[in-house]
Amino acid sequence: MSKRILWNEEKNQLLQLQRGVSFDEVLKQIEYGNILGRKVHPSEQYPNQEIFIIRLRDYVYYVPFVEDDEKIFLKTIIPSRKLNKIYGE
Repeated sequence: MSKRILWNEEKNQLLQLQRGVSFDEVLKQIEYGNILGRKVHPSEQYPNQEIFIIRLRDYVYYVPFVEDDEKIFLKTIIPSRKLNKIYGE
């Protein structure tokens, strides 16, 4: 990807503490092309968001993001039992 990928560092630290995952790990998966899927956010509450579906440490997460001409801004990292069943081993 040629666009810059950004996130809120405070949110990143909170995710590390609460969920044990980080945007740094997500960035590595994106850079390596290890994206399981990319979809429009399923909730109508977030009409401008898409989601990356990514596996981190043997579990599947979805990562909501917004994109413009210059950058992708990652919002959060959410574990998903449903997606883990679909994309899991």
